[in-house]
Amino acid sequence: MTIKVGDAIPSVKIMQATAEGPKEIDTAEFFKGRTVVLFGVPGAFTPTCSAKHLPGFVQHAGSLKAKGVEAIACMAVNDAFVMGAWGKDQGVGDTIAMLADGAAAFTKAMGLEFDLTARGLGIRCQRFVLVAKDGKVTHIAVEAPGAFEVSKAEAVLAAL
Repeated sequence: MTIKVGDAIPSVKIMQATAEGPKEIDTAEFFKGRTVVLFGVPGAFTPTCSAKHLPGFVQHAGSLKAKGVEAIACMAVNDAFVMGAWGKDQGVGDTIAMLADGAAAFTKAMGLEFDLTARGLGIRCQRFVLVAKDGKVTHIAVEAPGAFEVSKAEAVLAAL
């Protein structure tokens, strides 16, 4: 079942890409006590994710923070080294936490996985965005396959 408004963020151990290297985090702890925007992408370095999705959140980070967002995180079913390299390539700096859900455990716990094995890509995360306040989902938007409308930074700004 897909996570929905009012649900608690599941507690799963994933990795965060940091300047010092991969760091294990508990997702429930990451979201606790603050307002977080989390957006998920099918994969680092993929076309729409690199050209539009991540850059949009980098561009609008200041506007999101002005609306009360305390942290912005990007997540994909990739390893922390890939997420770190992608963040560096995209110039995210400390603006966006790059979260690596390498085994898709967090993605599956939220019911946001989809199977692209037939296309040689394995289990991936659906393209989505959510807002959580103190670990509870207050907004979520999941894209239809191939779409990029409801999960972009501008759509989140309009929803806040």
